Amino acid sequence: MRAASAVTLTFLSAIICCSFTLQLSPPNIIIMLMDDMGWGDLGVLGQPSKETPNLDAMAAQGMLLPNFYTANPLCSPSRAALLTGRLPVRNGFYTSNAHARNAYTPQEIVGGISKEEILLPQMLKKKGYVSKIVGKWHLGHRPQYLPLENGFDEWFGAPNCHFGPYNSSIRPNIPVYNNSEMLGRYYEEFKIDKETGESNLTQLYLTEGLDFILRQSDAQQPFFLYWAADATHAPVYASKRFLGKSQRGRYGDAVMELDYSVGQILAWLKTLGIENNTFVFFTSDNGAALISAPNEGGSNGPFLCGKETTFEGGMREPAIAWWPGHIKEGTVSFQLANVMDLYTTSLALAGISPPEDRTIDGLDLTPVLLNEPHLLLDRPIFYYRGNELMAVRLGQYKAHYWTWSNSWEEFKTGINFCPGQEVPGVTTHNQKEHTMQPIIFHLGRDPGEKFPLRVLTKEYQDVLSRISPVVEQHKKNMIPGIPQLNMCDMAVMNWAPAGCEKLGKCLKGPESKPWKCDWPH
Repeated sequence: MRAASAVTLTFLSAIICCSFTLQLSPPNIIIMLMDDMGWGDLGVLGQPSKETPNLDAMAAQGMLLPNFYTANPLCSPSRAALLTGRLPVRNGFYTSNAHARNAYTPQEIVGGISKEEILLPQMLKKKGYVSKIVGKWHLGHRPQYLPLENGFDEWFGAPNCHFGPYNSSIRPNIPVYNNSEMLGRYYEEFKIDKETGESNLTQLYLTEGLDFILRQSDAQQPFFLYWAADATHAPVYASKRFLGKSQRGRYGDAVMELDYSVGQILAWLKTLGIENNTFVFFTSDNGAALISAPNEGGSNGPFLCGKETTFEGGMREPAIAWWPGHIKEGTVSFQLANVMDLYTTSLALAGISPPEDRTIDGLDLTPVLLNEPHLLLDRPIFYYRGNELMAVRLGQYKAHYWTWSNSWEEFKTGINFCPGQEVPGVTTHNQKEHTMQPIIFHLGRDPGEKFPLRVLTKEYQDVLSRISPVVEQHKKNMIPGIPQLNMCDMAVMNWAPAGCEKLGKCLKGPESKPWKCDWPH
């Protein structure tokens, strides 16, 4: 009897020990960042074309966050913000060449992510995470700026946008990397048919993601997968299976394929039995590019303008959090949240404290996601364009301190970030300062930012009295980082990436003649 009791006690102790260990093991983390996908592209957010059944199901099984924002209305700065938890004006992903200009990392950019920054995968190594990026990097293409030099263990994708094809004597096509060496180039080994829109890149990215998940699951090692597919960025593409299947043309086809891929990844987690230990977050880098619409641009729903602007359409993003057994199914949180929060939240899930030697702008969203008591509701959202604070949201109210869509010169050539949405005095084509008397909207009543509050009303004065000290404190504590996006040089383009020798793909570049980059908007 005593022997049996001893065996039983040992067995129970083992169960308790293992359960405790499982509870303490950090979850896997998957961040899915789309490219130029708009808030209004998801069925769950009102898109009637029925292209996103898997994303709609993901929202039904998790949490929808309708008040989720990016940190900048353009690709590179928003990605830098996600991976550093810091505003682009702090982490250096902006330009000081001109006032309030959007800047990114084309091939001729000299700079990239600063070595002073501590990226999310570098932090996650403290708890043994293996990290992989699949898809678009966009934080600098020179060797010192690439993913494996900044915390990632694996990479399959490209350092720049899939623009092209180019004449190799003037400008090289963008390389596609496997880890630290190129496998080929866009439009050469990695085909994109701009006439038909056909490309199998999304399928390659899906396969890479599924393979990584399987390997880490078999190794029983926590992983971070940053899945950054770019099919919805012009030139938009989809594989043959999806071309012509949507109601919105090529752009809708790309959305359908990305939705399918999300569904495959979530199903794979369930097949492997790790869905309860994997936190997944879906969002986009900036608003839909209305300049590319309707054929190659998406929908920002009821919001004003799109990519490149600090109106709602440029910075409010679709967002879904999914973690079976932890996030309550079918929940909707109207918490104001930001892409930088994914940095701090991921660290919290992994049991890692954020760096203490710098300002971290991202907040820990775990109390919101796990339905715990919190005081996050009144946090502000800051809308930056380059080196300028353009607007601030607090609660339901948004105050514009500067307005600008794009210049008259560009507008007259057909470049329009707000097609069909001109709002007099708001979507200005000159940079207009309103710091003495900001334009204020109630986004609950007026999500399209068409009807400013009247200045002499009590509502306006009450809102201004609450927002003004928030802005003053923010500006007082702001120490901008050294701008990384000021200098350009044709000599630094992707002429001879690592691995080009093996493939016979090295090209001879021009002599170095650096200049100050011109950022028109």
